[in-house]
Amino acid sequence: MSTAAVTDKRPSTLRAASLPRWTPWAIAAGSLVLGIGISTAAGLDSQIQWGLIAAVLFVLGTFGIAARVEGRRQAKDRVATSLVWVAFLLAVVPLVSLIWVTAVRGVKVLDVYFLTHSMGVVADTEPGGGIYHAIIGSLEQVGLATLIGAPIGVLTAIYLVEYGRGRLAKAVTFFVDVMTGIPSIVAGLFILSLMLIFEMQPFGFAGSLALAILMMPVVVRSTEEMLKLVPNELREASLALGVPKWRTILKVVLPTSIGGITTGIMLAIARIAGETAPVLLLVFGNPFINNNPFEGAQASLPLFIYQQFSNSAGSGAAFDRAWAAALTLIAFVMILNLVARGIARWKAPKTGR
Repeated sequence: MSTAAVTDKRPSTLRAASLPRWTPWAIAAGSLVLGIGISTAAGLDSQIQWGLIAAVLFVLGTFGIAARVEGRRQAKDRVATSLVWVAFLLAVVPLVSLIWVTAVRGVKVLDVYFLTHSMGVVADTEPGGGIYHAIIGSLEQVGLATLIGAPIGVLTAIYLVEYGRGRLAKAVTFFVDVMTGIPSIVAGLFILSLMLIFEMQPFGFAGSLALAILMMPVVVRSTEEMLKLVPNELREASLALGVPKWRTILKVVLPTSIGGITTGIMLAIARIAGETAPVLLLVFGNPFINNNPFEGAQASLPLFIYQQFSNSAGSGAAFDRAWAAALTLIAFVMILNLVARGIARWKAPKTGR
């Protein structure tokens, strides 16, 4: 037998020791048990405190065990991974808790009757009634705001990416940044000042105008980033074939980025769907059904939730209606996101050889 064959059969001594794959789970379980024990011994009643103590123990335990077995360099890498998981859980736990509480409390009165009837002559402190009028108001107000804000936002982003040069582009970018951070009440006050000048009464379309102002900067920013991701080679190839620039944008740039643009618009819709302050100032709310957003006060889901909580006087029926309306609003936003994903996948450019 040759020396090379003997050498090949020997175990490799260059491979460093490593922990089993189940080690993070074991450390997490041990940290949780130890954290609960420490919290109980210290008299801490809050489960949040238990979780934070367990998270600290998990990170410290991961570093100690990994440093002893795999070395300090690998231990630092595992600690970084552990911090990412801890941050992820800290972000997910409140979200899951919120959805769980809303679902548990909202299903008490959420049924077909609740979705197909308005408050009408039902007082806030009495049982019964529904959110049909609020659903109609939200759909019309958000829909009109989208028809106004989405095209303006997309066209503004196209100008900034494809044509924008000089002082005008810088000024537009500056004002978009400013509008991104303005409170919703400021947009409502702006439209309210115009209503007072022209002596107009509250109506649904006024709320749509304020929501469109809040929507436009979000659409501009998201669309601008998606357009920047389109490779310049695609633009250059189209222009080299003699295609005009406007047609290149319409047939090449926009179809390539339509998925991201649609997702950005849906995120903007989700951002304005839960706004209460502008609607409270401009729409006023209405317990009866009003299908005309251009005349008379109108209801909306965020405003209905606010009114049920503020005017309930401790009524359990009003609280139940508010939670059910909140669950409906969450479902509405989730459906919008699912529709956006479907449209993005349908309109995405086909790839192949």
